[in-house]
Amino acid sequence: MVKMRYLVYILLVCILYSCHQQKSMDVPLIILDTDFGPDYDDVGAVALLHCAVDNGEAEILSTIVSNRHPLSAPCLSIVNAYYNRPDIPIGIPKKEARSIGSWENWLEMVYESYPHRLLSTQNIPDAVEVYRKILSEAEDQSITIVTIGFFTNLYYLLQSLPDQYSKLKGKDLIQQKVCKLVCMAGEFPNGYETNIKVDSRASKYVIENWPTVIIFSGAEVGRHVKTGARLIRDKTIVHSPVKDIYGHVMNRIERDRYGRSSYDQTAVLYAVYGCSSFFEEEKGILVVDDKGYNCWIKSDEGKHVRLILKSDIVSLATYIEDKMMHKPLK
Repeated sequence: MVKMRYLVYILLVCILYSCHQQKSMDVPLIILDTDFGPDYDDVGAVALLHCAVDNGEAEILSTIVSNRHPLSAPCLSIVNAYYNRPDIPIGIPKKEARSIGSWENWLEMVYESYPHRLLSTQNIPDAVEVYRKILSEAEDQSITIVTIGFFTNLYYLLQSLPDQYSKLKGKDLIQQKVCKLVCMAGEFPNGYETNIKVDSRASKYVIENWPTVIIFSGAEVGRHVKTGARLIRDKTIVHSPVKDIYGHVMNRIERDRYGRSSYDQTAVLYAVYGCSSFFEEEKGILVVDDKGYNCWIKSDEGKHVRLILKSDIVSLATYIEDKMMHKPLK
């Protein structure tokens, strides 16, 4: 009888372990690369991602910054800490990169309003090193990279050489470990969008040389999906850097009085949930010139994918803002 109970116990442990392994395989493992500076929709995107993690729908491996502004990484760390994840690895570009401040100085506001462990961007590890370490330790084809900022870090990662983490060059390491790259970038069918034009050399190189599928959520997808108004009115949300940032900027910029465009949130939403009921996909090739202008060539043989909004904007905005209003697990 004792032996039988022991065998049943072992069987239950094996079943639970198998279920845990299956769940882990189903949950996207995400590295988020953000400029976390000029616009503040990055903040909403980070909030959405943390909500997904709290719901067991994603896992954050790292939040990486493409902006060399001295407060970008510390303020990103503040938001991570708000969601009780202060130890998420953060990296910044140590080579040449743009440093751009925030609208209405929201970086300064949140830096002065909340305790922070990181004093300055200068104290943060190199983004490429963080990338290579995480990728080298990952299962093959398991990582989803989401970029909602400049392509600077991805440019340097592609060109990286073998190191203590991996004997592979950057492009080969990406091809082995990454399943897809999701970008908030471009404007379709043609445009001159910020995330591409700020570092147009890097953008052009990455888009032409990235070895996995690239999915683009263009500016036209999230432009009219306005979020933030319900968030800043909710009196039950207190001591929230997300709410404070949205309130700080929305109350100062007239065009955002009733909500901010959800550009970056759409990319994170797709990375976690796929098309769901909100998007459909179209294959093609995104062509970028030296100055950052882009054009889209529709083709069933194309190596790129762009998202097309099929949901009404009110339903999508409500869905996104519900997740932005998520309160951290205690």
